[in-house]
Amino acid sequence: MTNAGHRLLWTIVALLLVAGGAAALAAGNGTLPGADPQAALLNAGLLDRWRTATPWSTLAAAVGGVLLALAGHRLLAREVRRPAGSLRGTLSHPGRRPGRTRLATDVLTDALVRDLTANPEVRRARVVLTGEPPRPDVWIRVDLTADAATAGVREHVRAAVRRFAATTDCQPAHLDVTARIEPGQP
Repeated sequence: MTNAGHRLLWTIVALLLVAGGAAALAAGNGTLPGADPQAALLNAGLLDRWRTATPWSTLAAAVGGVLLALAGHRLLAREVRRPAGSLRGTLSHPGRRPGRTRLATDVLTDALVRDLTANPEVRRARVVLTGEPPRPDVWIRVDLTADAATAGVREHVRAAVRRFAATTDCQPAHLDVTARIEPGQP
């Protein structure tokens, strides 16, 4: 699901919850037309049906609650995972001759991390690839030493990305680099 799809889904869930809460509040305060604030929220017919189906109605409510909780857990777990659209599995390029070249994306990101950390001023690096293989988005985070020369590191990152693009035949559609400098004596 795309980022726009996730935003739309969470907006719909939020609006449904707000609408339900507002309706219950309006009914409880007596501002809902035709609702008595002293009466039960459910009408007498529904309450009678609930009571006649006593063991099964409670079980149905419990099962419904568990299913809603599982759906919420699954939705939340998908949100917490790595960025949507991350390249997983293999990166495949059609060749000039019949056949394809396939590379595991973890191998590509690990190679770019090794290339970035080859500079002694870069302590750690993290790379995430998202989007489609011919023009992926590349997200890089580098942690620099306190005495790192930012101009030199910038050129090192540019050169590493150029080597990555030449090696994989994937020109990044979007490149986002975040640099963090470790605290210490500059």
